[in-house]
Amino acid sequence: MKEPDDQDTEGGKSEGSKSGGKQSRRSSQAASTTKEDDKVLEDTTDETYLEDDDSCGELLEGSSSSLQDDFVESTGESQYMEARGPAAKEAEEEIKKTISDSFFYDYMELVSMPFVTPDSNIPLDLLTLVHSFGYDCKKRTNLQLLDSNTVMYIAGNQLILLNLKTKEQTYLQSSSGRGIGVIGVHPDKTYFTVAEKGVSPIIIIYEYPSMRPYRILRDGTDLAYAYVDFNNSGTLLASVGDKPDHTLTIWNWKEEQPILRTKAFSQDVFKVTFNPDNEEQLTTSGSGHIKFWEMALTFTGLKLQGSLGRFGKTATTDIEGYMELPDGKVLSGSEWGNMLLWEAGFIKVELCRASKKCCHQGPINQIVLDEGEVITIGSDGYIRIWDFETIDTADPIDETGLLEIEPINELQVDKNVQLFSMIKMNEAGNNVWLAQDANGAIWKLDLSFSNITQDPECLFSFHSGAIEALAVSPVTYLMATTALDCSIRIYDFASRTPLAHVKFKQGGTALTWVPRLVSYTGAQIIVGFEDGVVRILELYDPKELTIFAGRKKFLDADLHLKYVIKPHTAHVTALAYDRDGEILATGSKDKTVFFFDVENNYKPIGYISTPGPVCQLIWSTVVHPESTLLILCENGYIIEAPCPIIKEEVEDNHIVSYEIKDMCIKCFHFSSVKSKILRLIEIEKRKKQKELKEKKKEERRKQLAAMMGEDGEAEFQGEEEEEEEEEEEEQEKPLPGIFIPSTPCHILCGFYSGPGKFWVSLGGYDSGFLYHCELPPYDKSSDITEKKDEPFDFRFLENTEDNPIQTITFSFNQDIMFCGMQDGAIRVYILSQNDLSLTNMENYWHFNIHDNNYGCIKGISTSFDDRFLVTAGADSNIFVFSIFSEFELRDLIKAKVPSPRLGIETEPIPEDIDDPKAYSIENARRKREHDKLMKEVEKIKARKREQLRALRNRFQKLLKANEELPKHMQLKRTDFDVDSKIRAEINRKTVYKIHQVEKELSWEKEKYQIGLTKLQRRFRDSLQSDAIVVHAIQSEHKISSYRLVKPSKYSKSRRASQLETRASKLERFDKEGSGLKDSQKDIGGHMNVPEDSIIEKGKQFRPRTLSQIMVENEIEKTRKLMLKAERAQFKIQQRKKEWEELYKSKPADDYEDPKDVQAIKEAQVYMGDFNLKTAPDYKIPEHMRINAAKKEEELGQLDSMIYSKKMHMNKCILSLRDLKVAVIEEIQCLVQELKNIQSILHISKHIPIPQIPQIHPEEVPEKRFHYDEKTLLAFKQRLMKSEVEKAPQVEQTGSTTQGGGFLRLCSGKDGDLTTRDSLSRSSRILSLSLDIPKIIEFEKADPTDVELEIMKRDEIKHVYMQQYLTNRIKELIVTFDAELHLLRHQKLKLDTQMKLSDLHHLTLFQEMLLLKNFEKQEDILQERVNSLDKEEQDMQWKINETLKDMEEKKNEIARLQDQEKALYAGFQTAIGENNKFENFLMKVLKKRIKRVKKKEIEGDAAEDEESDESSEEESSLESDEDESGSEDEVFDDSICPTNCDMALFELALQLREKRLDIEEALVEEKKIVDNLKKENDILSKKIKNVATNLKTAEEALEAYQREKQQRLNELLVVIPLKLHQIEHVVFGEIPSDLSGTLVFSNHSLQRLQDRIVQLQEENSKQQKLNKEFRERRKQLIREKREMSKAINKMEEKVRQLMISKFGRVIDLEALQTLSVNTTLEELKIKKLRKELLNAKEIKMWEEKIAQVRWELMMKTKEHTRKLHQMNDLCVEKKKLDSRLNILQNQQGNAFQGLRRADIVARDKVTELIPLQAEMIMALKGEIAVLRKKGGLVLPPIQSPQENS
Repeated sequence: MKEPDDQDTEGGKSEGSKSGGKQSRRSSQAASTTKEDDKVLEDTTDETYLEDDDSCGELLEGSSSSLQDDFVESTGESQYMEARGPAAKEAEEEIKKTISDSFFYDYMELVSMPFVTPDSNIPLDLLTLVHSFGYDCKKRTNLQLLDSNTVMYIAGNQLILLNLKTKEQTYLQSSSGRGIGVIGVHPDKTYFTVAEKGVSPIIIIYEYPSMRPYRILRDGTDLAYAYVDFNNSGTLLASVGDKPDHTLTIWNWKEEQPILRTKAFSQDVFKVTFNPDNEEQLTTSGSGHIKFWEMALTFTGLKLQGSLGRFGKTATTDIEGYMELPDGKVLSGSEWGNMLLWEAGFIKVELCRASKKCCHQGPINQIVLDEGEVITIGSDGYIRIWDFETIDTADPIDETGLLEIEPINELQVDKNVQLFSMIKMNEAGNNVWLAQDANGAIWKLDLSFSNITQDPECLFSFHSGAIEALAVSPVTYLMATTALDCSIRIYDFASRTPLAHVKFKQGGTALTWVPRLVSYTGAQIIVGFEDGVVRILELYDPKELTIFAGRKKFLDADLHLKYVIKPHTAHVTALAYDRDGEILATGSKDKTVFFFDVENNYKPIGYISTPGPVCQLIWSTVVHPESTLLILCENGYIIEAPCPIIKEEVEDNHIVSYEIKDMCIKCFHFSSVKSKILRLIEIEKRKKQKELKEKKKEERRKQLAAMMGEDGEAEFQGEEEEEEEEEEEEQEKPLPGIFIPSTPCHILCGFYSGPGKFWVSLGGYDSGFLYHCELPPYDKSSDITEKKDEPFDFRFLENTEDNPIQTITFSFNQDIMFCGMQDGAIRVYILSQNDLSLTNMENYWHFNIHDNNYGCIKGISTSFDDRFLVTAGADSNIFVFSIFSEFELRDLIKAKVPSPRLGIETEPIPEDIDDPKAYSIENARRKREHDKLMKEVEKIKARKREQLRALRNRFQKLLKANEELPKHMQLKRTDFDVDSKIRAEINRKTVYKIHQVEKELSWEKEKYQIGLTKLQRRFRDSLQSDAIVVHAIQSEHKISSYRLVKPSKYSKSRRASQLETRASKLERFDKEGSGLKDSQKDIGGHMNVPEDSIIEKGKQFRPRTLSQIMVENEIEKTRKLMLKAERAQFKIQQRKKEWEELYKSKPADDYEDPKDVQAIKEAQVYMGDFNLKTAPDYKIPEHMRINAAKKEEELGQLDSMIYSKKMHMNKCILSLRDLKVAVIEEIQCLVQELKNIQSILHISKHIPIPQIPQIHPEEVPEKRFHYDEKTLLAFKQRLMKSEVEKAPQVEQTGSTTQGGGFLRLCSGKDGDLTTRDSLSRSSRILSLSLDIPKIIEFEKADPTDVELEIMKRDEIKHVYMQQYLTNRIKELIVTFDAELHLLRHQKLKLDTQMKLSDLHHLTLFQEMLLLKNFEKQEDILQERVNSLDKEEQDMQWKINETLKDMEEKKNEIARLQDQEKALYAGFQTAIGENNKFENFLMKVLKKRIKRVKKKEIEGDAAEDEESDESSEEESSLESDEDESGSEDEVFDDSICPTNCDMALFELALQLREKRLDIEEALVEEKKIVDNLKKENDILSKKIKNVATNLKTAEEALEAYQREKQQRLNELLVVIPLKLHQIEHVVFGEIPSDLSGTLVFSNHSLQRLQDRIVQLQEENSKQQKLNKEFRERRKQLIREKREMSKAINKMEEKVRQLMISKFGRVIDLEALQTLSVNTTLEELKIKKLRKELLNAKEIKMWEEKIAQVRWELMMKTKEHTRKLHQMNDLCVEKKKLDSRLNILQNQQGNAFQGLRRADIVARDKVTELIPLQAEMIMALKGEIAVLRKKGGLVLPPIQSPQENS
């Protein structure tokens, strides 16, 4: 091994210090570092970065100079670092001056060294690295070229420099001891970088070829570096960190200063590179992203701006390889193998091969530009060369964005090659590259592609992935390894040469070298694989074989397959031979351990089952009395099994299984004791501390006693007492609790320490110790799962709490224990010889060699002579160490490969087991036994069948012989029954079996019945109408109806809701109508209104009187006067208010109308360039937001429309089918009539009878399932017939009968599907037509001429009818076909519409599903917005209420203050002027006294205390004021002084109490106002937070709506277009790319075009209006000036008029507001009403007088009439008397004297005359009285007759 700067390290061996696995010896370090926590903005154009360095300088040794750099502290949350101060700049200049170009660090101070326990004799170089087999092949760019012969790569904790010619390796150890992250090489090949891993790792830049550390870069990342890259000139270095920070840093590496720093991305970053043509541009790529960076110089300094690449329509991909093009474009790879060309942050085009094939089958890991050609390296093992110009000028040709190109050349390196990176070798004239293969190889490739191009050459080949097992030869320096890469490799680690390797189909999981007791030459290895197969391979030297002709090349070693066995079904995890070499034990994850007899060609002995997966097998050594096997299981079980007994050669074919069940197995179930150990350690620690304290006390006591004697003793006792008190005060910490993990920790490894005793190492919680356990005695009855066993001893392992021992091996003498750790370190313990009890494990040697993250050591072993130690890790590395020895190794040591056995080349190779599903030994044995058993059973069955067949044949012969006998001699069938009970029993058993079978199959029957029901319900019940196909009669055209399903749930639910709504409305209207009718009935029924109401209503319509009119006019006049005054006052106030508002609303000079501002904003937002729905900043309007419910309604409307149209078409097709049936019926009738006519006509006159159309089965699908008895009988006959025929005929007849038999039967029954009426009609016609020939048959005589004429006429008639019927049939057929063609044309149009509807339906359904996915989160966001909005409103209401309360309280405070002022003013008035006691009385009034407050019951104690404190403060203030006032005043203010007015003194005291009340009220109100202010402030803060949250929630909702819209935009919508609808043409042709077009309806397009015209018109109109408004504005300005002049003139005129009229300027408003005297006007109205009432009453009495006069006049007239009558009567009487007298005188004395009647009448008249005279007088008196006021009217005088 070579080390750079190989200096004297003896001084370093004496010192060893441990620091987390890293041993770095530095003399001093002067400066510390400070890490800035910069804020990083991701995926933006401006990134966070550092302007200056935030780390400190490093103390530089080796050049005898030191550096010190003052660090700059962070400025809080600022995104950018502030500029350094002058001191910092000076320090920086000093640094630049100090770090010279010739300065180098000391490598030995940087490199990590092994840790050795202090004060131990273990040498520092106990192990020396000799060679490395392998490298981290899956680490990015882990193959770098330093010169034409030297490459370097990372292997574990080492950087290896490999000379390709000499194969010599040089090692650089990691400085941190935690591993190396990434490496890089300077463009000049003079420097290379090593970026470390660990906490705050460093980057070391080495100079080449001296390999001395040149510069160290610090604080570039947190844990590890992912990539580093130099710029093209080599002046800058870019680094990017791994998880978790992913920090991108640009370094001025020569000055060790960071220039810029930022976070590269939030996910893994794979790569960072400078643009070779523009060093200010960088590119990073990684998981799901690519990012483009630019170093820009801004006014704040140099900035690093990043732009994230947008994938757009292309799927997001991880980007491993990319390349910057000279013009700034970037070419990158993808996961699927195509190349992506990036321009301006977007994918310009995606490159693929012809026929859309990918450029590579898998990710493209590297893209290189070399000599004008683009080279791509893919994971598929291909290297392809592409034309640079084609790629650089590539443009998409269609909307897919793909461009097809073909490679110029390609090279397939080999099969199973996964290329990761390539580097070009500097060979003149050659195009040779070195390639890193992720499968573990390094290739040399010639990419010249000429006639002399060399084939790919594999320079080195190693394991890829974790190495699972390692074994070392017991006789020589050979080792074998296996891994999951399916390979087994053999190495000569002494000569550092790989010898051989072989591959299988499955990966290897276990390996061991066969001991010399089995193979004396040590030529055999045994390997276990992941499929459970175990293979024994034999190693030999093929050079020693017999040479045959044709052999050219010989390998150094080869492997021969000797045995193949498969004992397990899962991973083989352990292989072990017993100490005698007779038995092989194999363990597996299938929880079994198999034993084999080695001497008997590995014959299986048997297996035992284990309680868990096996992880290790250890046989006991010769020290043990018996040979036992220790089995370690992963889940905490340790089993010891005795050596199985090898049975003699006996046949074991009868054995069913290999399982060994009678083995006495001891079991130990590990139970965690770590918590107990920690508890004991803590107890011991405290005990030691206590003893140490006691010892110190004793020493102190003795010291004091020696110095001070007895005083010292006393002082010591005092100190002791104080310490005891302190100890009592200090409570002792609780001891660690007992903890046992619920899941057992995995056992990692172990070994025997003695008979029945062993050591184990565990992972997980129980790591950190080695546990010594003892197996309990064998107990057959115990349950091992219930056992809990604890170790009896343990050994503490320092610093292995999280780093347990993974594997252990011992030296040959067992005095050294080598441990492989989980973090890839090697730990060596020096033991006493054969001390397996590990009594001394204090001293150890520790060194990190494998990768600390994934380099767990899987195998560790020493060589047969303890000179070498080899380790194999999960990081695919194998390291070989030389063990320290006093004897130097010989220079040339080479392993001896065993010679081949005689005849090995002719020995047949056993058949290998390639199938992973092949049977294991146990499964094969069980399968063989099962097959054997089944074979015997089949033999028995066959034998029984033969016997039954013979008996059956014999019985058939007897039955046949019985039938041949005469009837009377034949035996009955029952006579053949030996016993009738047997047949009955058989029948009973048969019935029982059938019943049992039915029971057994009932579940299946029910299952299939339910399945049939479900299918019917799913596919049949949902059908509303089946498909009906109607065929044309004369053509092949046909039309089919829609197979219509029932309406969907969307349309149903929508219709149901609408129907319910309509029903509810109708019900409401019905109720309202019925109520209206009832109300009308009620009104009609109650029309009988009382007369009083009619009279009252009549009075209302009477005309008003003059008095009423006068009063109303007066009232109205007064009201108008008052109203006029009020209006004037209101008008004045209104005018004032208007003037105030007008002045308030007077706009400023720069005022803009809000409507105009809003209109401008709306125009800016909604006019011009509208955002499409696909725009990222598209904001969805409220009315256009859609959810799942709206989409369901839209879907339902579409379903209803589709359903109605399809239903209508189905009805039309059904009607057409019915028409066809009717046409066929009519044609049948016509054909029958035609036949009857042709039966009469001569045959020569016949024309062809048209064929009757048939109804196809498709036209009547509803009759497919109709059947009757005849149909079933016919079906039964066909079945019986089919039983006789052969099987093929059965199939043929079945197919034919099933196809058309049913319809034939139906036609036979239904008469060709005609109706009964048509059948009866046709039968009647048939009967008539048959009667005619019967009549003709009887006429045998010759016809006469008349008959001939008649016959001729009939013939003509029949010929005509024949032609007519034929034409009628044709007409019917043509008409039907025309109807079908027309309907078919309509259906084709409908089909087009339905297809479009289906596409629309699909789109709507996809949108609905998408919306349903968004619905839940949208509801949550909307609910949050609503709740926050409601909360904001509530808080705003509370704030308003608080402000209102505050305003009220402020008014109350102002009122109290006014009261206080009024109080002082009143008292000042009461005192008067020049009162000598004024000051005294004012002091009395203003004095502050402490008053006892009444404590409220509801008051808080805190308030009382505050009030007390405030009162105390006030009282102190008052006392101060009193004291200050008492200095000048000699009077006591508590007593009224002499000559002072007592009343004023009492008034002062009273007002003082009142003042105190007011002040208390003021204090309370102010407290309330303060509380309200606090509450208002709190609410204001809360409402701000709520407003912020509301805005955030609304933004989140808006973003979610936008995301929903974007997802909706991603859905594809099909829009079929005709050619004439496409108006986007280029040079008269339709372009191939329509991605940039928009689809518009003609109406929308026309509307947009019209809108252009409208906007132009509107624009001109607005310009015209603008011009008019400008003119108007000028005119208004002029009018304003004129108006102001006019106003001034008018004001002057009014003033002059006022002075001239009133003598002074008066207030016209006050004059206008003067109102009438309301009281006076009311009295006037009252007086007027009284006068009117009196006038009304006088008028009433005058009317009464007039009435009475009228009555008197009438009476007078009557009396006068009666007097005249009486006078006439008197005259007539006188005449009569005279005549009577004459008569008396003439006739005698008989009638002399008056008659009695006349006398009575005369008396009455005599009495009447005076009465009437009296009445006349009375009436005259009454009239006279009525003419005067106040006259008394007596009742009229009644006649005696009336009285009577």
